Amino acid sequence: MTRDFSHAALLIVGHGSTVNPDSSRPTLAHTAEIRRRAIFGEVACCFWKEESSLRDALFFFQDASIREVYVVPNFISEGYFTQTVIPRELELSGRCTERVSGQVWNYCDPVGSHPMMTDLLLQRAHDVAPGVPEGETTLLIVAHGTSLNDNSAVAAKREAEKLRELNRFAAVLNLYMEEPPLVADWAKLTDTRHVVVVPFFVSDGLHSYEDIPVLLGIEPKAAGSATDRRSTAELFRQNPHKLHGRELYYARSIGTEARFADVIVQQAEAFAELKSGRELVEGLVA
Repeated sequence: MTRDFSHAALLIVGHGSTVNPDSSRPTLAHTAEIRRRAIFGEVACCFWKEESSLRDALFFFQDASIREVYVVPNFISEGYFTQTVIPRELELSGRCTERVSGQVWNYCDPVGSHPMMTDLLLQRAHDVAPGVPEGETTLLIVAHGTSLNDNSAVAAKREAEKLRELNRFAAVLNLYMEEPPLVADWAKLTDTRHVVVVPFFVSDGLHSYEDIPVLLGIEPKAAGSATDRRSTAELFRQNPHKLHGRELYYARSIGTEARFADVIVQQAEAFAELKSGRELVEGLVA
């Protein structure tokens, strides 16, 4: 890194959850790692559903030496939260917002749009199924999907298409919890002996601990609460799961990958490069 961020702050924005502490864990971990690297003058995180809240973040970075703040949404895709909730709660008027103090807040792209996502998905698949021949494996990228047009479905489709272009796996499919093609139909949609499932989520929450395992058939519908940490840990240790005559490998959500810290930093760097190159539209600072 050649750019000097010593007079800039980094704010990482997560969703959080009122019922599952694992939702915020990756964001907190990435925040701690980036703070350890001493790249930025200050590093902090905030959440929509947890403390510190988005509104609290308006009072962060009071040191006069912090001239800019880079806001990076730790979200998989553009959507309601990145386009409406975060700008509203942080009082952002555009990609760059100048505060009364003169401090400028720069609104970066969400982590899920970074080109490294493809490599991280590929690495996660290899980590969960080491030594399994790619040519005999179907890779499933699983997102939420919804009749309300969740953009995570679009992001999962994009990544699946990129992975298909590599022509390394027997097949790569994007499946969803609430819209076709459905996770529950995975056995009908695949015909390889090995199947690797990577949840395209920022954190290991209720979806990856409870919902997807039930849809895959790993866990029965009467499974215990996701707050049972022992059972959830075993869920990831018991690979491969023997189902429908296949060997199914179930990975942790992609956002728990340690290299997400690199992605967050690079999203801030990319915005800084774009801004310094004067490539943003006229009226950038409002």
